[in-house]
This record gives sequence, C-alpha cells and structure tokens, in this order.
Amino acid sequence: MNEFQGFKQKDFDIFSIPGLEERMEALRANLSPKLEDIATELAPDLTAMTGDEMFVHVAKHARRSKNPPNDTWAALANNKRGYKKLPHFQVGLWETHVFIWFAVIYESPIKQDYAEVLSKHQSNITTNIPGNFVWSMDHTKPDAKPHGDMTEEDFTHMIDRLKNVKKSEFLCGIQIDRNDDVLRDRDAFLDRCRQTFETLKPLYELTREIS
Repeated sequence: MNEFQGFKQKDFDIFSIPGLEERMEALRANLSPKLEDIATELAPDLTAMTGDEMFVHVAKHARRSKNPPNDTWAALANNKRGYKKLPHFQVGLWETHVFIWFAVIYESPIKQDYAEVLSKHQSNITTNIPGNFVWSMDHTKPDAKPHGDMTEEDFTHMIDRLKNVKKSEFLCGIQIDRNDDVLRDRDAFLDRCRQTFETLKPLYELTREIS
C-alpha cells in the first residue's frame, strides 16, 4: 500500500495544531510517511535526469524545542548522509500550499561560487524559467516571487545576496494551492513533480561548473 494517495485538507490543517509535541506527532504519523513515499518514488527519476544517485531525506525538525514547525518536506540529494550543504530538490507543504523546489540553502559552502555561475548564465536562466515558477531567498518563509514578475534587477539582487549575505538562499520551483485538484491524485501529482524537476534540472547542472 502506497502511503501517498493524494493530499487531503487535513494534511494542511496539521499546521494549525497548537503545541510542538502535538503538531510533531501529527506530522510524523501523517505527513512524513507521505513525503517519504513521494520522494522514494521520484528518486530514480531524478537520478536518471541528473546522472547523480539521489537519496531521500525526510525533515525531522530535530532541533526544535519550543516552536512547532510551520512547514515540512522531503529532500532529494546526491549524498546518503545529508542534504543541507548540497544543492538539492524538495517536495513539501505549508498550511496554504505544496512546494516543489530546487534549493541551495544557507548551510551550503558553494553559495558564493554558485552565485558567480548564476551571474554568468543570468540571461539564459531568465529566458528559460517559466513565468509561473517562483523564486525565494529564504526557505523558512512561505512567500515567493513569480518569475513573470522578476526584473533583471531583481535577479541580479538575488544573486548578489546569495554571494554576500550569510543567511541568504536560492530556491526556484512551483507552489500549488492546497485546493488544487492535482494534489488529490497520486499519479497526476507525481507527474507534476517530474515535470518541475525537469525544468529545474539546468539549475542543478550549473553546480557542475563550480571547480
């Protein structure tokens, strides 16, 4: 039996449960198994797309001692031991939406070098990312800016922040509203993930230009 047969409204409602222990218990019981199933299903596809063996990492929120998590995710990275220092892919949820990302987050030691590569390829990236994709500089906040609204100056600013600000991040992908029908259908949602990863693959491949 697959854990994931589509998301339900009660999956999103978990993020309104008060209290760290209570919310974490609901996350572990309901969402983490679904996200692990999704990522496990997608790992061979992403391995084939990138040529790098991808491993599944489900967020554990282990450092939390007081505030309950407002989002959760599974990550796919080419290392069995961890993902935060590596360029990686994520599938996860906030209370309002599902996100499917390519991410270079603040723990990554390649941030400055990657910013240089992004700057070199800026024109190509801005041309090839679809307008309905979104950008974020902080994975801890639900807000993101649609690519169609990004100016060249916005993109340059994002790259400069990635290079010069310690806590800055680089995330690109899609957000799907919790009421979207695609979330109710396992196969349709997995296909959407695959399509998104295929579009994001060039951003991952640019990391290979870092010497």
